[in-house]
Amino acid sequence: MPSKTLNIALAGTGVGKSLFMCHVASSFLLQGLNVLYITLEMAEERIAERIDANLFDVTIDDLHTMPKELYDNKVSKLQKKTGGKLIIKEYPTASAHSGHFKSLINELALKKSFKPDVLFIDYLNICASSRFKGGNISSYFYIKAIAEELRGLAVEHNVPIFSATQTTRTGFVSTDIGLEDTSESFGLPATADFMFALMSNEELEALGQMKVKQLKNRYNDPTMNKSFIVGVDRSKMRLYDVENSAQNIVDSNQTPEEKSDPYDKFSDFKI
Repeated sequence: MPSKTLNIALAGTGVGKSLFMCHVASSFLLQGLNVLYITLEMAEERIAERIDANLFDVTIDDLHTMPKELYDNKVSKLQKKTGGKLIIKEYPTASAHSGHFKSLINELALKKSFKPDVLFIDYLNICASSRFKGGNISSYFYIKAIAEELRGLAVEHNVPIFSATQTTRTGFVSTDIGLEDTSESFGLPATADFMFALMSNEELEALGQMKVKQLKNRYNDPTMNKSFIVGVDRSKMRLYDVENSAQNIVDSNQTPEEKSDPYDKFSDFKI
């Protein structure tokens, strides 16, 4: 994931925005990277137990009933596998902005010699803006200002930032979310470097799966792997790869040419 970027997950309520960020945070930790997770929605203890469940490969219920000796044993094994550090910081909803986050990063560097390699903010829409103090301002400009400030923070500290946003009411029940389903402000997808939608329905939930759709991608061709399926284990707060047979999905708004393999158009070429 390139540094100096803002990466956004778009999903409805309860689909799995926090689950996705906890899973990716765990993945970065296992790669030996330092992770700073800022939460304005869920308590930091709840975030910590989700990441613990993911790293230990146990359910959250088992995590609470696990004997201390077994817990300490799993922690020591994990410490041998990775040198990454995790710090979780909780702020009251709508009370913190990029200025607070910048001060936190500087304070951690000074007091704990901790420099994050990646920053998670859960989530963007309930942050405050350092430039606007509310009042008579539209949600379009307010959310756009927050997105621009967070992207500026990513550039200043040379880290990728992951965050999330909600869908609109129509997007919540839609099986094919687009950029137009971003709630509150279209200025957010205009600012983000990478944006994707997380979608679920009764059929996918029964299979323990989730649909991911690329909406904007400044790193690569967004038409490649535009939509795909991943498995979800909500009890362990994990995402996982599924069999190729589960990937037989298409977007309802794609043309027949787009639904086919993008390389098929060159199959008749002779060299």
